[in-house]
Amino acid sequence: MAEEENIGINIEEEDLFEKFRIVADQNQSLIRIDKFLMDRLRDVSRNRIQNAIKAGLIKVNLQSTKSNYKIKPGDEVAVLLPKQEEVRELLPQKMDLNIVFEDDELVIINKPAGLVVHPAVGNWDGTLVNGLLYHFNELSEGGEEGQRPGLVHRIDKNTSGLLVVAKNELTHALLAKQFFDHTIQRNYWALVWGDPGEEGTINANLDRSPRDRKLRTVVEEGRGKEAITHYKRLRSYGPVSLVECSLETGRTHQIRAHFQHIGCPLFGDPEYGGRKIIRGPRFTKYKTFVEGLLKEFGRQALHAKTLGFTKPGNAEVIFQDSELPQDFQDLIERWEEYADSGFD
Repeated sequence: MAEEENIGINIEEEDLFEKFRIVADQNQSLIRIDKFLMDRLRDVSRNRIQNAIKAGLIKVNLQSTKSNYKIKPGDEVAVLLPKQEEVRELLPQKMDLNIVFEDDELVIINKPAGLVVHPAVGNWDGTLVNGLLYHFNELSEGGEEGQRPGLVHRIDKNTSGLLVVAKNELTHALLAKQFFDHTIQRNYWALVWGDPGEEGTINANLDRSPRDRKLRTVVEEGRGKEAITHYKRLRSYGPVSLVECSLETGRTHQIRAHFQHIGCPLFGDPEYGGRKIIRGPRFTKYKTFVEGLLKEFGRQALHAKTLGFTKPGNAEVIFQDSELPQDFQDLIERWEEYADSGFD
């Protein structure tokens, strides 16, 4: 018998994918790898396995392989596949989508803040996935049960910005490989409390918070998962700073948890300490000003601004930049006015 172990993975929004390690026992007869995996991975189609092989997501003894490879005794097979979810009927729902790029293989959406990306407990409809199903006839399955069609990655409900969606299984697998290899270029803009410095790198492992399993917290080396965020300050407004973040890894809530860790939580972030006055003078006028901004903005100041990757199937580089949403632009303008006033 083969040994199968679900060992998790290091990839953006790690709960979207599963990684399996399967070791062929010493009595294993020679058999094609796709048939070998079909016998051991429940409800995974041959087509999905073959696309994963083409994308380099399945390796034998740490080496890329081909669909006609025959498994030998003792072979160790590493497999990356979308995670299966609770089966629910997903209904197409009409909604306006800001489509910034589209071709036969993929589409890039500029997601507004407040829109949940995929169905889950408490949000079975009204999500981006429901809108995608209405607009597009073909999407990748996004899990064997099709619960996250097209989704290779995601961003938080109250984070705005760019998101790539796959229209077929091979494109999905090839894009997932780029996320896994950290070759996707992603830059975020964030307004943070305080001044983190002109530029820097936050290298701090993240794990689920013991206080709230939905949140992430920094843990000591050797625990959790590696998380690396590079940043540079674009402008300081005194009590707050506008920063650009480049992700070397892509963990859940990575930017939000990292900046909380260095004492500069994102402005307005209700879950990571940013929805209160952290910096600034103790004047009543200032307090009224900031409390008004927090009430008007109502979310964490984070926008997925740019997205770049190699187009699956050829060497074409796709790069998209997006404008900040109006609420974020207004927030920055208000802080600019404050800074220009001399901090009175």
